[in-house]
Amino acid sequence: MSRPPLTVAVTGATGAQGGATARALLAAGHHVRALTRDPAAPTAEALRALGAELCRADFDDRASLDAALAGADALFAVTTPFGTDTATEVRQGRTLVDAAAAADLGHVVFASAAHADRATGIPHYDSKYEIERHLAASDLPWTVIAPAAFMDNYADGWTLEGLRDGSFAWPMPSGVPLTLIPAADIGAFAALALRRREEFAGRRIDIASDALDPAAIARVLAEATGRPMAHQEVPLDVVRGHSADLAAMFAYFATHGLDVDVAALRRAYPEVGWHTFADWAATQDWTALLAAGRPAGETGTAVSAAEAPPRR
Repeated sequence: MSRPPLTVAVTGATGAQGGATARALLAAGHHVRALTRDPAAPTAEALRALGAELCRADFDDRASLDAALAGADALFAVTTPFGTDTATEVRQGRTLVDAAAAADLGHVVFASAAHADRATGIPHYDSKYEIERHLAASDLPWTVIAPAAFMDNYADGWTLEGLRDGSFAWPMPSGVPLTLIPAADIGAFAALALRRREEFAGRRIDIASDALDPAAIARVLAEATGRPMAHQEVPLDVVRGHSADLAAMFAYFATHGLDVDVAALRRAYPEVGWHTFADWAATQDWTALLAAGRPAGETGTAVSAAEAPPRR
């Protein structure tokens, strides 16, 4: 017997993770309430064209969150410290969880970060884990999905600038593997967890789609772009000059790794349609992305702020 469609509120709906989740839910026949600070933005209008209901909401405006969550069945929640700080992220995340509890939602799926529960010392991982703990302490049915490093960052920001010059500039040694996932797979997995609450409630799951070291990533990018590409290790001091938080993240990647059992995930959840890095790279419009002078944009936003690359 088929279940009735869910009404799912989606934060970060105009960004990478929220947008992918919204599209996956809409494709599965569910009603999406896309939360955004600017319902008139082009990315928001694109979701409206797909059938989403746009709803103005701001993490710093509790009344707007209460209104946006009223009558919803579930919530996909994503937060970010980029553009603000980790203390702001924690405060906003707590407010969102409290609003979800007040709305008596049937399920909250929170997007954290792989290994955030392992005392990494990475500020924006620790902030997400604080929100995880606040969610777990609530009376809400919850699931935490914790993505590995975002493939989408390789078509943006600092990395894209390097690719235009034939260099895959990344702050890790060539032979150290890193687990990766595209936004599309995050969205598909989040939608799966929302559709199958009984199976996923009370679980925290690190997720990734592939694992490659920087030298292998450079080879895939060379094949996809049709240009010679070589990995160039960016010194952590350079990253630290931009962000001590991101420098701590890459130091953790280089020394501890970001292990996720990709093979087990693929076996357990084939319906996600997991993408390898080569699959993802083949779908990018590299001609446009590598065009000289094209400004590098952001790949992910939440209700409150955009993230600054390179990110996990």
